[in-house]
Amino acid sequence: MKKSILLLVLLVTSLFTMAQNKTLYAFSAKTITGETFDFSSLKGKRVMIVNTASKCGYTPQYEQLQELFETYGDDKFTIIGFPSNNFFHQEPGTNLEISQFCTKNYGVTFTMMEKIAVKGKKIHPLYKWLTKKSENGVLNAPVKWNFQKFLIDENGNVVGYAKTKEKPNSKRLVKWIETGILEE
Repeated sequence: MKKSILLLVLLVTSLFTMAQNKTLYAFSAKTITGETFDFSSLKGKRVMIVNTASKCGYTPQYEQLQELFETYGDDKFTIIGFPSNNFFHQEPGTNLEISQFCTKNYGVTFTMMEKIAVKGKKIHPLYKWLTKKSENGVLNAPVKWNFQKFLIDENGNVVGYAKTKEKPNSKRLVKWIETGILEE
């Protein structure tokens, strides 16, 4: 009898926990200029979250990200960049240096956040949520390199991701931005 009750309690607890999965809107972070950014301000938008680096072979993706933002960025879509120095020290600069680099070289106007860890012991809570199915309820997608793109729907839920090599303006990602349909 005690085992049955314990099992029932564990089942109810795990169902409750699953129902409590966080959304993007539960998080905040600092912008590259040090201001607090509350992700609940993005309700109703599709969001592409990208870990970036200034000294990487994929750094030119900033140009495509900016073009996407200029084309689609509005009250239905936005891009958030998170500089990270987790991969071979390819983002060694300060937040100010990163901001200046992005503006000067790529004209970046989408929101850039302060430099964070996207993996390891110091992983930012947002990236822990993005990368672990136990946190987001959808997928495991550890960040393997710079410019991995996470896709968040209008309700703040992870719906997928794009590996580093997939360009931000790929047909698949543009279709998702335009329609909300993400094909594999």
